[in-house]
Amino acid sequence: MPVIHPNAAGIDIGSQFHVVAVPPERTDKPVRTFKSFTGELHAMAKWLKKCRVDTIAMESTGIYWIPAFEILESYGFKVFLVNARAAKTVPGRKTDVNDAQWLQKLHQFGLLQASFQPSQKIAGLRAYLRQREKLLEYKSAHIQHMQKAMMQMNIQLQHVVTDVTGKTGLAIIRAIVQGQNDPNELVKLRDPHCKNSLEVMTAALTGSYKPEHLFALTQALELIDIYLEKIEACDRVIESALKQLEQENDSTPPTLPKAKGKDSSKNTPSFDVRQALFSFIGIDLTQIHGIGSSVALKLIAECGTDMTKWPTSKHFTSWLCLAPANKISGGKILSSRTRRSSSKVATMLRLASVVVGKTNTALGAAYRRYAARIGKAKAVTAIARKLAVLFYNALRYGMEYVDKGANYYEEQYQKKIINNLQRKADALGFTLQKKALSIAAGGVS
Repeated sequence: MPVIHPNAAGIDIGSQFHVVAVPPERTDKPVRTFKSFTGELHAMAKWLKKCRVDTIAMESTGIYWIPAFEILESYGFKVFLVNARAAKTVPGRKTDVNDAQWLQKLHQFGLLQASFQPSQKIAGLRAYLRQREKLLEYKSAHIQHMQKAMMQMNIQLQHVVTDVTGKTGLAIIRAIVQGQNDPNELVKLRDPHCKNSLEVMTAALTGSYKPEHLFALTQALELIDIYLEKIEACDRVIESALKQLEQENDSTPPTLPKAKGKDSSKNTPSFDVRQALFSFIGIDLTQIHGIGSSVALKLIAECGTDMTKWPTSKHFTSWLCLAPANKISGGKILSSRTRRSSSKVATMLRLASVVVGKTNTALGAAYRRYAARIGKAKAVTAIARKLAVLFYNALRYGMEYVDKGANYYEEQYQKKIINNLQRKADALGFTLQKKALSIAAGGVS
């Protein structure tokens, strides 16, 4: 096999130490072990420089690879972070030394592909957004604790308000924590737009206010307030990061187009995400149905703005595991299922496709057609792939999304069916003819 990377090294990443393998002719000891301390990582980089290594392949293991990856990149190495699935060794003995040598050999022959890594500033934005997602998860756990405490007191607030953390819900809970347990007084805090009547809400707020349950409710509310404060701090940092990215963009974006709809997500950041993203990338991704401002921000943070890393949209959807993974043997397709993936982008697009399926759009009509024919699960994946292609084309080519409506899709689908029937009729020697509608004449006596 031809040697693609003659100056290649392989690193088996561990939590406490890393095993490094270089070409055997470069040193008398081609395999060395370095601890994961920062000083040892710098020593590893200097040793690799001494061995005239240019490119390095390392297997991704948890988050232990991040310090080594960053330090090696700072020394000018081209680092390939490879998927463990692509670096499986042959059956037999498995040791850290063998793994490092196997990685080095595969990388030397160019058999490993590097995993996608965004730029440093995009990676920073991604880290802020992932931290915000974690805070939202932690907050939701305490919302459940709060609901449990109220149910133990038989205060059924969640049954009479849409959201217990909304304006009415939090106002009533804060009053309960402050010592107010008269349902006639608590019900005065309801918003006038609440659907339930005063009598229903009064009955729901009548309960046994025991001190142990009030204590649990108080602590849950305090923790929710803390997480709301931390989420607000994340929003400020994310807004600042977007402004820094906007300053690096020399081109002046056009006027922000009119929004397609109202972003009703309650977990949307506190600043104008749509305007900030438009100023940064010059494209309004929220024009694509199903992609709101929050989803657009997360997609940019996870994928970046440079779509040239994927040659075509097919490569992009394959990276997201939204394309069929065909297994063919003997000319027969054994399987064409999509691969399992923990990709956050694919998860977001699948959730967006569910939202799109409820709209009166071409994508919505396609979702309903697929769901009736192949089932909802496969329909979600199919529409998620379409959304991924639209996202890719918008960023790479600046293509604008124009929805032609559900009626247009149904007309095109009908034409496709008719053309298929016409071809089958021609192949069998028949003529396809449109049935004439006959109107019966006559009257009613």
